[in-house]
Amino acid sequence: MYRLVPSRLFATHLLAATALLCGCASYGVKNPSGNGVTVLKADEQGFVAGTGVESQDIVSVTDKMARSILETQQIQHAQGQPRVVLLPIENNTRFAINKDILLTRVRARLNSQTRGKVLFLARERMAALEKEQQLKQTGQVTSGSDPNVVEFQGADFFLTGRLDGSTTKSSRGVSDYILYTFQLIDARTSAIIWEDMAEIKKQGLDDAAYR
Repeated sequence: MYRLVPSRLFATHLLAATALLCGCASYGVKNPSGNGVTVLKADEQGFVAGTGVESQDIVSVTDKMARSILETQQIQHAQGQPRVVLLPIENNTRFAINKDILLTRVRARLNSQTRGKVLFLARERMAALEKEQQLKQTGQVTSGSDPNVVEFQGADFFLTGRLDGSTTKSSRGVSDYILYTFQLIDARTSAIIWEDMAEIKKQGLDDAAYR
C-alpha cells in the first residue's frame, strides 16, 4: 500500500485547502483582462461604457470650458479678481448624473492653474458661514475683525450651464447626442459675457444604467 510521507501529506493538505478557499471565494464582475479591477485614467473609456455622460466626457468638456473662460476678455483684462458664483446646471437629458461635478471640475481647474486670476465664492457654504458669523457676534467664539461688519463678498459673475440630449432607439441599438453649454453671466447687468459649448454623440448596441 502506498503511504504518504509527512512532507507529501502536508503538501496534499495544502493543495486541498487552497482548492477549498478558491471554491468558496465570491465571484464578482470581472473585466476582459481577467482581473477584478482595472485602474484607468479619468479621460480613458473603459470596457464598461454606455452612450451617456461618462468620465472621459466630463474631463474633455470641463477642460475645454476652463480654457475658454480664461480667454474671455472680461477675465483676461479684469481689474482685480473677478468674483464668480456657481449656479446649478440644468440636466435636460434622459441620464441621471451628478450635475455638480461638471462645474466643480471647471472651478478646480481654474483655481489650480490661474493662480488667483478668478475668485470663486463659496455660496453653497452660506449656512455654515452665517452660523460662524452669529457665533462671533454673540461672543461665543473669538473674531479677528469686527463681527458686526458684513464682509461676505458679492458676485461679479455667475457661472452656469445646461445639458440637452436627443435619443434615437431601434432594434439595431441606441444613439445619444448630448449638447453641453456653459455661460458666464454678468451679475450687475444680466448680460451673457461668455458662452461655449461641446457636443458628443455616441451609439451602442446595448443601453447602460447610470446612477
